Amino acid sequence: MRKLLFILFLATAVLIACKKYQGNVTGIHPVKYQVIISYASKDLGKLLPKAKIEVTFKSAKNGLVRKYTTKSDGVVSLDSISPGVYDISASIKIQPADYTTLTGEKVDKEVVFNASEKSKTITVEDNQQIELKLISGSTGPWVIKQIYYAGSNTTTGASFRDQFIEIYNNSDSVLFADSLYVAEVLGVQNFTSTNIYRQNNSQYDWSKSQGMPTGIDANNGYIYTRSLLMIPGSGKQYPVKPGESIVLAQTAINHKAPFTGSDGKTVTVRDPSLTIDLSGADFEAYYAPFLPKPLASDIDNPSVPNIDVLSYSGTDLIFDNPGRMGYVIFKNKGTIDIKKLPQYPYPTIAPPTSSSDKYYQIPIDLIIDGVEVQPSSAASRVPKKLGATLDALYTYAPNGAYSSQSVIRKTESIVNGRRILKDTNNSAEDFDFLPLAAPKAFK
Repeated sequence: MRKLLFILFLATAVLIACKKYQGNVTGIHPVKYQVIISYASKDLGKLLPKAKIEVTFKSAKNGLVRKYTTKSDGVVSLDSISPGVYDISASIKIQPADYTTLTGEKVDKEVVFNASEKSKTITVEDNQQIELKLISGSTGPWVIKQIYYAGSNTTTGASFRDQFIEIYNNSDSVLFADSLYVAEVLGVQNFTSTNIYRQNNSQYDWSKSQGMPTGIDANNGYIYTRSLLMIPGSGKQYPVKPGESIVLAQTAINHKAPFTGSDGKTVTVRDPSLTIDLSGADFEAYYAPFLPKPLASDIDNPSVPNIDVLSYSGTDLIFDNPGRMGYVIFKNKGTIDIKKLPQYPYPTIAPPTSSSDKYYQIPIDLIIDGVEVQPSSAASRVPKKLGATLDALYTYAPNGAYSSQSVIRKTESIVNGRRILKDTNNSAEDFDFLPLAAPKAFK
């Protein structure tokens, strides 16, 4: 009799559990989810395809990436996805001939449209959805190829001294690096500060910055620079062949070998295998002339040209080691004098003082390429600085700060021996990493 009662009890429990799962589910379980894609421009949305748009889900928990494609209505319907936090992005590349046929606008390069939502939470509720609006971001002849922001071990390596950024000629013609600008993009480094005006995406609301004119899109039409540097030259002084690059080093020396600092003391790394030789860099950032007390490690290599410094932050071109920064390159257009572009203070709730720092406002349409980096740990990531027109998501060095790792753009194809690097304006797709940074290397 007890055995029979136990069987009846077990069967009843199973039925109740099944009924609960199918109805009002309260536990964690896969849910239905829908992504609806459209174009930010309604006019273009009437002309451009909504089918075969690639939609990517990247889990913040484990980094797992899943990709889907939209149907003709621009929708991806998932029957089962685990609740959690995801970076969701969408991208479509339209070939030049197709774009011209569809829109009547003549272009000579493929047009890329991107959209993204960072750290989107999917709950246990069924039938949730997200709407993403595609924004175009054209690909340019120059691309940021490699960023070595992490630096090497602080006790056995070179710490931050061996950082560099590499810029690549991704075109089929000779380009001149003269007057190419390199900038770090300013942005909020946390989600908690309460003394600033923020947008809905937690980034600075620059429209509230003191002196900002009305009638402009201060947040989406411009970026604001932490440091602004320019490659010198007469106009055709620094040619870069197709498939070649230039390296801008913080300090253009061999960091594997001992050197004498400006204070006369010898600087030596304990483990040379952790760092790199930058004595062959094409340019270096030398900040000592601007500082009352420069770093002893900031020495000038007379055989490497110095980059022009329009604005700077700190005591050298020290990239943020955890990776909480955006980087852009751009060239002047027409008669714009970059040095005379307006500068604005942080959009603080308390009015800034007359001595508050101000930062260059750079129009988005000047920018050739942008790359956002973020910390390797999802919990440490900060509000996104670059919009989808510049970079739909971001990249990172997996082992984080002082790991000797760099992020490097992937090779998409090789044509007649020339490497064409991937450029979809989505660094999550375009970039990989090197376990040890290596100027002029490829991935």
